[in-house]
Amino acid sequence: MSENIVAYATEDPTSPRRYAGFWMRFWAYLIDLIVVFSINGILLIPFKFINDGAVIDIGFWTLTGILGSIIFYVYFLIMTRIFGQTLGKMILGIKVVRDDNQPLRWSDLIFRELIGRFLHRVFGFLFLLYIVVGFTREKQGIHDMIGNTRVVFDE
Repeated sequence: MSENIVAYATEDPTSPRRYAGFWMRFWAYLIDLIVVFSINGILLIPFKFINDGAVIDIGFWTLTGILGSIIFYVYFLIMTRIFGQTLGKMILGIKVVRDDNQPLRWSDLIFRELIGRFLHRVFGFLFLLYIVVGFTREKQGIHDMIGNTRVVFDE
């Protein structure tokens, strides 16, 4: 265990990395959406039996919509914080790293996973900005730039 920590800490930050491009990240995201929708389906099914199956409105939103969104953001935030990757990224062998090779911090992930994804999801046209990944030198999306992160192949 300590050997891994020492090796990580002494890793050369200037060593070349293989950045994950748009399509690898796209497929990982689709896998993650299947996971999140499955989790939502399991956790939110009891709401079909509450209130005679009628939707519970909370102002502009629905209760299941709010809970589903929380599950979505918490999944990406916790998985990336604990493992450095979500299930989709694990399957495809890619991970999120900081630009300076230090361990991911909560502040990095708040900006990347919450603020960056929130902007992409709330303002629909900003979802098109994921295409930026295909045109930047280090394959960064806007949410990566906000969080000072990169997505690299796990080697």
